[in-house]
Amino acid sequence: MTEIPHRNPAERRFGAVNWIGLYTLCRREVLRFTTVWTQTLLAPLVTAGLFLLIFTIAIGPTRGEVMGVPFTQFIAPGILMMTVIQNAFANTSSSIVISKVQGNIVDTLMPPLAPFELVLGYLAGGVARGMVVAVCITLALALTTGQMPQHPLVLLVFVILGGAFMSALGMLAGLWSNKFDQMAAITNFIVTPLAFLSGTFYSAQALPPLMYTLTHFNPVFYLIDGARYGMLGTSDASPAIGFVIALGATAAVLLAAWALIRTGWRLKA
Repeated sequence: MTEIPHRNPAERRFGAVNWIGLYTLCRREVLRFTTVWTQTLLAPLVTAGLFLLIFTIAIGPTRGEVMGVPFTQFIAPGILMMTVIQNAFANTSSSIVISKVQGNIVDTLMPPLAPFELVLGYLAGGVARGMVVAVCITLALALTTGQMPQHPLVLLVFVILGGAFMSALGMLAGLWSNKFDQMAAITNFIVTPLAFLSGTFYSAQALPPLMYTLTHFNPVFYLIDGARYGMLGTSDASPAIGFVIALGATAAVLLAAWALIRTGWRLKA
């Protein structure tokens, strides 16, 4: 394992932060998903709409209220956050894996960018993609169902946290994966279960005691629960506690990503 050579940021001729390099990396990561928006933005929106439509038709009329709101309104914030975290994860993980497979990861490592600047650059792309998806779904809900966020600032905070947490997790997955099937395994066996088993389609209060306890160890549960509070004004757990746990989990994963990028783990021979 070879450490990526880098100078102390304070000693670099352009200062502690390479703003031009950081902006360029952020711009590249944003352009990665905006140039193929039919795959990265339109497709997730259609999938989210289909989830909402199918559950509304199949279960909505007979399910009754959940936590004091109609079932369709209850699952909408969960679908929103599920879509956000899946897209944020996909943006950073695919960026790193594709660069490694194509052999051009050196183009990212060679410029005078410190490890924290690389983390911020990748993070910007994942959070931006998650935010665009969240805004589109929120607008679609407002236009089709009249559902408006009860606490828009809370919703915004949890969407940003969700995008940041899964972007950082995507970096770790991209660093570990050297080929696409390894990346697919992480998506199928870790990311998807985390999203589906975090209260997206049900209230944690309806779970058996063991599952209820295990659910509260899942950071994604607090992201979905926080988004539900922001949209509906109701939640399983305290939004304040959820914010602290989600923020701590995000900071921990970002720190791990920074540490691995700093050492060049699975980036250089």
